[in-house]
Formats: sequence, structure tokens, C-alpha cells
Amino acid sequence: MTGESGVRAFVPGHITGLFSIHRTDDPATTGSRGAGLALEAGVTVRVAQNERTVIRVDGEHADVDAVERLLDEMAVTASVDVTSDLPLGSGFGVSGAMTLGTALAANAVFETGSSENELVRLAHVAEVEAGTGLGDVVAQARGGVPLRLEPGAPPFGTMDGIPAVAEVEYVDRGDLSTPDVLADRPERITSAGTDALETLHERPTLDRFMATSRQFAENTGLLTDDLHEIVDDVEAAGGVASMAMLGRTVFALGTGLSDAGYDPDRTRIQRGGATLLPD
Repeated sequence: MTGESGVRAFVPGHITGLFSIHRTDDPATTGSRGAGLALEAGVTVRVAQNERTVIRVDGEHADVDAVERLLDEMAVTASVDVTSDLPLGSGFGVSGAMTLGTALAANAVFETGSSENELVRLAHVAEVEAGTGLGDVVAQARGGVPLRLEPGAPPFGTMDGIPAVAEVEYVDRGDLSTPDVLADRPERITSAGTDALETLHERPTLDRFMATSRQFAENTGLLTDDLHEIVDDVEAAGGVASMAMLGRTVFALGTGLSDAGYDPDRTRIQRGGATLLPD
């Protein structure tokens, strides 16, 4: 086993631009189809052996159901220290990143001998059971601009992607409850998400991703008035913006938000996916 210093993992943040909900009796095959952006801004997780599980997020003790479920499934207890570049609950997949990062690092610390696909499955199942995500984990494991063509964790889910990189700007206006939104309008979300993914997959480019994401946000009714105003401002300035699912966050490529007069945070599309970090 690795010593007290522990092992670190990095997991990119993930903005979901469009999705549909697919539930089965098995959390490994439950998930979402859709498309999103993996981000260079993300989450670093350090895992070390401990007599009991203790989770800290940016130095503060936290209860993270998905992480606790994951460690229980791995039959280990650990200290988990999370540092996040991104806010929790604002549509950046932070919960999924914490869970996947914990899986990767704990596998190394406790020498459990699991493969990457096995660890992704464990993290995905923990997220589904906790009700905090349906597709972030598999997208964050891959990186880039992932297209989730079939739901679920490996070996069930099918992935593709858009081979592109770009600057990403975002404006965060607060959090949303993922379980509440998913329960509120599942049929409307799934209908709009299915149509959007089909349109995008016919011509998988970043421009079409932004356009289909924008239309998805409109068609689902998830775009609140304050976010709609920001999206309209970006369009008036000649750009395209959309809403990060699920959070009160607007994102745009390039300088879309800056051109509209906002002071956004900035990051880039991250190509490598989740990874262990050197000591």
C-alpha cells in the first residue's frame, strides 16, 4: 500500500450541453445520452489511508454521498481531500469529478488492481445511486468534446467525440439541484435531448454543438429569465451561448461572453481526460 502522503488524481470539469435520460433497473446501464465539453479547469483529489472515511472539499469537511458509496463498494476507508477550480452545483460535473478522482487514486493507494473501465463503472454507479449525475463520469474519463451515444458505464455506454479544441468562457449565477430538475421534466428533457444529439451527430462540429445546446436549453424550458438575458446579449454581440446542464451557468466559446460585455471566467477544452498525477 502507498504511504501516508497518498495519491493524487486530476479530473476535468464537464459542461453538459444537451442530454436525454435513460433509466434501467441496473445503475451501470442507467445514464444519459448527450454531448458536452471537458475542461482544463477541474478537480484534484488526494486519497490516503485512514481509519475512517473523511472528506474535505477545499479544506472544509463535507458529506459527499457518491464518494462515500464508492469507497464502501471498494471496501476501504480513506481521507479524501478535494481541491476544485469550479463551483459545486453549477453545472460543471464537480460531484462526478470528485467520485472518479477518488476511484483512480484509491485504486493506486490500496492496490486494488482494477482496470480503468472498472473504476469508471464504480464511479458512474455511485453517482447514479446518489442521484447526482448520469453522464459526467464517463465524459470526464474520456476528455475532449465527448458524445455519449449510448447510456451507461463501460462496457455498456458508447462514446464518440468532436476532434476540436477551443477557449471556453462562463458566467456562474448559482447552483441548481440536479435530482430536482431530473425529476421535474424527464420526458420533455429526453425528447429534446434525443433530437438534439441526432442533429449534432449528423455533423459533429463545435458550431453545431453550440447551436443544438442553445436550442435544447430553450426547448426544455430550463433556460431561466436571467440566463436567457445573458444568452441573448451574447447573440446580439454576434456569438452563441448556452446553459450548462444542470446549473445556473452560461457558457460560450472563444470570447463570446467578453464580447457581450461580461467579465467571465475562462478555461479551455481539455483533451486528456481523468488521470493520476505525479508525486
